[in-house]
Formats: sequence, structure tokens, C-alpha cells
Amino acid sequence: MNDTLKQIGKTGIVPVVVLNKVSDAEPLAESLIKGGLPCAEVTFRTDAAEDSIRAIAKKFPEMFVGAGTILTVEQADRAVDAGAKFIVSPGFNPKVVEHCLKKGYPVTPGIMTPTELEMALGFGLDVVKFFPAENAGGLKMIKAMSAPYTMMKFMPTGGINPNNVKDYLACDKILACGGSWMVKGDLVNAGNFAEIERLTREASNIVKEIRG
Repeated sequence: MNDTLKQIGKTGIVPVVVLNKVSDAEPLAESLIKGGLPCAEVTFRTDAAEDSIRAIAKKFPEMFVGAGTILTVEQADRAVDAGAKFIVSPGFNPKVVEHCLKKGYPVTPGIMTPTELEMALGFGLDVVKFFPAENAGGLKMIKAMSAPYTMMKFMPTGGINPNNVKDYLACDKILACGGSWMVKGDLVNAGNFAEIERLTREASNIVKEIRG
């Protein structure tokens, strides 16, 4: 496992962020760092994503900022050029995975079935995103699917919240959980970074409680 993914594993929870304004990037990152989760997956769903990653990477080089919802090779290159330290995709696109591996980008593609998991193994990956986690069977599905594939770690995303994240984190198959409850869009858009910091600290404390 590469060092970036190991660091994500230590963080335990990856805030999944949607930014509509680049001006929100730095105060959001500061809130996450102060709250104890110096990590973020900035989704490439908005026009502000690329410049937001660039702003965070420049201002907070110690932060593990990555790019999510990467659907194309071109997006992956743009994200890394902007400063993204890892790439996450919702599904398994062999072209994107192959390109990232050739370029040396840490990549975590989304999977939902054993077939996709075996595709990931075929590319030499040891961490996959499980998405959409709760809708796809949640922790029970991960445990059942991982039984024949003991070498694989999962980063479940989708439906993870304070009520179920403890169960996920307690499972040795889980590298980290992706979640957005501490960085909800209404909080970001309202500039309520104090509340984001508070929720982030609560999430960080959950990780410490479960994993020490």
C-alpha cells in the first residue's frame, strides 16, 4: 500500500466535499485541520473543484487533499496538476485506473461486486472504494465479499454517518470511511465553518475512540 493511502488509513474518515466557490476552499480546509481530519476528497462535480484543490494544496501542503468523482483520464491529470494527492472514482474505469497507475497517482476506484473487485486485483490494487456503501449492502456486504479476498481493504462511501461509522471503523477490512455529514453543502454555502470544525472534531474523536 502506498504512503498516501496509509496516511488516509490513519485519518480514518475522509470528508467528501462539494465546493461551489473557490473562496470556500481555504476556510474549509482550515476547519478540517483544526477539527482533526487533515484530509479531504474534493469532488470534481463543480467548476470550482480544480481551483479549490489548487488553493488548498498551496495554502495547506500538509493536508491530504484528493480529487473525487474522477471519470476521465483528463480529469485525473488536471486534479493531480492542481495538487491532488490521490484520485477516487465512483466506479471502475479501466482506462482511468491504468492511466493513474502508469503516472504514479494513488487511485481508489469504486466497486460494488466481486467481479469488479477482481478487476482491481488484476491491476495490483489493494484498496478499493465501496460505493454506494449502504445501498449496496453496507458492512455485511463488505464482510461477505472480502472473505475470499483477504488482501483487499475498502473505503466505503455513501450513507456513512455518525450512527453507523463506528461499526465500519471497527472492521479490519476498512481502511477509512468517506463521509459528508461534517461538510454538508448548506454549512459550506452558509460559511458556517465553526460548525464544520465542531462536527469534524466529533468525527475525529470517533476515530480515536474506535482505533485509538
